[in-house]
Amino acid sequence: MNSINNIKSRTSKSWESDKIKISHSVIDYNTLGEYKATDDTEYVRLHFGLQGSYDFSFSQLDGSFSLSGHHNNIMYSDGLEIEVANKSHRIETFGVNFDTDLFIELGQNGNEPLKRFTDKVVGRQNAILSNEWRTNSFKIQQVIQEIIHSAFQDTLQDLFLLSKSIELLVLQAEMYEKRSSNQFIKSERDKRKLIEAKELISARIDDPPTIVELSRLIGINEYKLKKGFRELFGTTIFGYIHNKRMSLAKRLLLGTDMSAKEIAYETGYSSPQHFSNAFKKKFGITPNRIRIDPDSATLPIDDSSNLDVNQKQRK
Repeated sequence: MNSINNIKSRTSKSWESDKIKISHSVIDYNTLGEYKATDDTEYVRLHFGLQGSYDFSFSQLDGSFSLSGHHNNIMYSDGLEIEVANKSHRIETFGVNFDTDLFIELGQNGNEPLKRFTDKVVGRQNAILSNEWRTNSFKIQQVIQEIIHSAFQDTLQDLFLLSKSIELLVLQAEMYEKRSSNQFIKSERDKRKLIEAKELISARIDDPPTIVELSRLIGINEYKLKKGFRELFGTTIFGYIHNKRMSLAKRLLLGTDMSAKEIAYETGYSSPQHFSNAFKKKFGITPNRIRIDPDSATLPIDDSSNLDVNQKQRK
């Protein structure tokens, strides 16, 4: 099994400090196939799948998993030996490797699922937080994007990355504390369809499909689409569109020379005024002003639960 010959292209980025190592990887494969990977490092890893499907078996955990994009879990092992079978031509992953002692210090003060997992880490027992991999919430996706697009440098960057890594740990711990027995979406088939819906929206964020169109495209009824989307991703469909647009707009304003007018149309607004009003409501500052004084933007209020079809900004 030779993974190198099967890789068409690889884009990767990593950040490292004394206590954590963060990695983001996008791999395009020539064909579907299998490969092995080994590592003799002891680590606790927060693992996030962002795109693509794959199966993998993990010798140290004595487990096998079949996964699609938008999943997460936490694993501990002293060394690593895995076999991976890519089931899509592109796989995107994101991970945070914690220094074991730092993780123990944090995890012992967590909730019950995290404490149980941390107890195994203390005893140096290879472990996984849960055999049921959960779907990345919108908040988790936001934090990951903040890390990927971070502009901090040197010691400030180290502090920022550590704080965001801890935030991801807290979000995961909270997610795994919730019982899944009363979940509305129970089948893997429906879950995959909802993930497909989210990917379709993201690919067309400037002109996203309507709920009726989206329901038809993925083959799921509107009621299940709306309720299931909120359950899996922690926000409504229109809340996701709104927050995704705002996040993209802020990144373009701070990271490019595009005008506010160009960004308005790029993110799907029919007029600069509608865009400016939505941006100010979200961040407490106008699009032009944020370029002059980025630090004056307020933390966004999570208003996604209140958005409905009438608030879709394609006016």
